[in-house]
Amino acid sequence: MKILVAHNAYQQRGGEDAVVDAEVALLRAHGHAVEVYSQHNDALNGMSKASAAVVTVWSRRSANEAAQVCERFKPDLIHVHNTFPLISPSLYWMAARRNIPLVQTLHNFRLLCPQAIFLREGRICEDCVGRLPWRAVTRKCYRESAAQSAVITGMLATHRALGTYRHRITRYIALNRFARDKYVEGGLPAERFRIKPNFVESVAQPEWSARNGGLYVGRLSEEKGLDVLAKAHRLMGGSDVEVIGSGPLEPLARESFGAAYLGYQPLAQIMQRMLSARFLVLPSICYENSPRTIVEAFACGVPVIASRLGALPDIVSEGVTGLLFRPGDPADLADKLRWAREHPEEMAAMGRAARTEYDNKYTPERNYEQLIDIYEDAIAAHRGDRHAA
Repeated sequence: MKILVAHNAYQQRGGEDAVVDAEVALLRAHGHAVEVYSQHNDALNGMSKASAAVVTVWSRRSANEAAQVCERFKPDLIHVHNTFPLISPSLYWMAARRNIPLVQTLHNFRLLCPQAIFLREGRICEDCVGRLPWRAVTRKCYRESAAQSAVITGMLATHRALGTYRHRITRYIALNRFARDKYVEGGLPAERFRIKPNFVESVAQPEWSARNGGLYVGRLSEEKGLDVLAKAHRLMGGSDVEVIGSGPLEPLARESFGAAYLGYQPLAQIMQRMLSARFLVLPSICYENSPRTIVEAFACGVPVIASRLGALPDIVSEGVTGLLFRPGDPADLADKLRWAREHPEEMAAMGRAARTEYDNKYTPERNYEQLIDIYEDAIAAHRGDRHAA
């Protein structure tokens, strides 16, 4: 199979970029020919605001460049990860004109919420689900800018009116049931959805003895719940949680955790630390889609203490592969952290269950099978649509 992968990379590399690289490597390792068409958001630094607004809605350049790749490479299928903002939805129409089936992975909720995470003033907000998101403009939801929020709203309004999202994408990949259901609630066709979680490479079978402490790994920002963790830490008079990451709340991390704040760390060092951690804590106050850190933790035999919010209760089974606490509640989180510290044998049992969950759902081999099934389904469906037309 020949696959063209399209992705608009972020200025600050994150989990989504890592997923793209991992899937490309996985496909190539199984003998498929893969080409990548990419744009990088660093290019925005040299663009005027007006030009950036235009290409967000429709980029002729990206459509033409991708068409040239298709002319040369002749892919059987296009797999899109992110088009915002430089590739734009024009890519979907280019694929339709060339009769190429197209699969779209939905890594976040951008098609329903201009901010992409359903969060406003520290609380979940679904006011725009199933509606034109004009409220995002008046509330300055995207980067606290009415103008930038208006650009995204304009993009969504334009392509909803054109039927781009409903009719130009052969199959959607949702990372979990919660995300699929939320997108269907927002108006996308349920029959075009398939569920496939993220994956990570396996690690050697972990040991569960001599583990200690907890670990927070992620962006240091409001939506990730770092302030909730910091408050829980203070309520306990100090916890045994180490914090890894960078972001706008780095001063809070330094003040609250002192020497236990380890700053940014490369993935290899994070995985090494996970192999000796008793648990991972994920205190997000927004709808997480499918954090790679959970899969990394499960691969290392680490149970997860997570917010009971969005998709997380579907991924973390309470009392089996981890613990859940009320989102945004430092006292409840502190109770769960104390319990984890006082029950090492139970946490080790959850760690073993977490590794079994990884082996059953999140290995490269299982992911490859799911991905190829989705590709073959998309190609068959596309052929059927063409014959019907």
